[in-house]
Order: sequence, then structure tokens, then C-alpha cells
Amino acid sequence: MKYAMLILALACITSCGKSTEKEDHQLLVVKKTSTPPTLDGLATETCWNMATWHLLDQNWLGEAYTFEDFNGRYKLSWDEDYLYVLVEITDDILYDARKDPLKLWWDDDCVEVFIDEDNSGGLHQFSHNAFAYHIALDGNVVDLAPDREPRLYNDHIRSARRVDGNLSTWELAIRLFKDDYQDGGINIPVPLKKNKKIGFALAYCDNDGSAERENFVGSVFVPGEDKNQGWINADIFGTLVLEE
Repeated sequence: MKYAMLILALACITSCGKSTEKEDHQLLVVKKTSTPPTLDGLATETCWNMATWHLLDQNWLGEAYTFEDFNGRYKLSWDEDYLYVLVEITDDILYDARKDPLKLWWDDDCVEVFIDEDNSGGLHQFSHNAFAYHIALDGNVVDLAPDREPRLYNDHIRSARRVDGNLSTWELAIRLFKDDYQDGGINIPVPLKKNKKIGFALAYCDNDGSAERENFVGSVFVPGEDKNQGWINADIFGTLVLEE
């Protein structure tokens, strides 16, 4: 009997120690480009002409908004060095009240890109298990570091933005890093290859002049009442599959 109880206890410890695998949802196939896009906000390259539009239409935070107030969509491409994202945002007011990029960065208008390099899911609020990059109107890229302080990650994402009336076109080139990334250390970007899976979500913080952002609109459906989970839990990210 004692031997049987010991076996049961060991089995419980083993099973409880296992991490659950992230469930793939919003699976998107991303085609490789042989020619990287020029980051100028014009989106005239072949890779963009061949890619499919996806919607930013999930209101994660804030009251209902009108189509004229905000609407967004995006396309994706990749090569060995970068994941490329084209974002079109129609927004009647662009708001950037805070010139210090490390102060209340989420309350100004910005694009937010969520990246989980190995698609492992899990918590990442104060770790680099995944990144939640906030890209400001001036191009600064901010995320929380493991020491719970905000940092600039401008060397992770190159961007360009062009504005024509209410339409802003963003082009992003994103380098991916493993979850053992060390702030201030030597970190080698992960080369991208066919069949790689990447945890991914996209969002936009929209503020038309209030003390706080008025809406937070994402690319993936988040179940439950609290939909502002992307900056904490990478399980809610969609999954990209790289194809040639």
C-alpha cells in the first residue's frame, strides 16, 4: 500500500509540473518575400499586393466606436531576417500628448505588436517569454522589462508611417528574439524559416484627446469579460505559420 501511494504521489508531481501547450487559434499563413519591402509607408511592393488583409476589429477596451472614428486592417510577410507587418489605420484624430516615451505610453495613439517567438504561450507580463511592443507615433518602441520598468526596444522594430487625411499607413520590420533575451546583453535575433510558428496579435490604442486611451482594438477574439489580456498572457495570441 505504501509503495502504491508513493507511485501515485510521484505521478501527481510529474503531471502537475508539466506546462500545457498553447492552443493554436486564429491560424494565419504568412508567405515569404524574396524582396524586402522598403519602409516608406507606401505599400507598393509585390509582397503587399500578394498578401491578404486581416481585420483589427475586436474591441478589447472601451465603449463602442463608429467606423468613421476608427477602423484598421493589416497584412503580413517575412524573410529570414524580419517579420513584416503592414498596418492601415483610419483614425479621425491622432493624439500624442506625452513626449517622454516611457510615461503612460499606452494612453497615446500607438500600434501594439504582440510577439511570442516560439509560440509557447504563457505569462509574460514581467518576462521576455513574449513581447508587447508599443510603437508610438514618433517610432519609439516600448515594452516592460523583467525588472518591471519600461524600456525602449527601438532596435527590435524598424518602422515608417505615412499619413494621408485620416488614413495612416505603417510598415514594420520586426526582429524576433528567444525568451532568454537579456536586457543589456548580447542577443542574436532568431532567423526565420519555413513552417515556423509564431505567437502573434496586433492592436491599436486609440485616444482622441482624453486623459486615458478611449479604445484598445485588437486582432484576435479574447473570451471572457476582461479582454485586456495580451500584455499579460501570450495564450490569447493567434498563431502565424510561415510558408514559402
